[in-house]
Amino acid sequence: MHEASITESMLSLALEKAVEAKAGKITRINLVVGELSGVVPDCVQFYFDHISKNTIAEGAALNFEVKPTQIRCRKCNTVFTPANHEWACPKCHETSVEIASGRECYMESIEVE
Repeated sequence: MHEASITESMLSLALEKAVEAKAGKITRINLVVGELSGVVPDCVQFYFDHISKNTIAEGAALNFEVKPTQIRCRKCNTVFTPANHEWACPKCHETSVEIASGRECYMESIEVE
């Protein structure tokens, strides 16, 4: 259910920025979500369709860019995408790793008229 609060925050920010730009309509909202963020785009779309009613964002398209999980080896700094849930470095086989990307969740831009 955290998609509801994420969607509310995103819509609030989009409306604020549209007002600053003196826009009459938001036509598209571009979002970036990481594979590990736990955000389900279909849920965000569902909530957006309901909470954007009677706002200048009603009917706006939501565009989701899903960022893949990227892992960085702490020993050799190799950045890789884990395969089959294997998080060991493919270069040095070290298991001391950190998440380099995949947890993102932000609004990249809005398009307005």
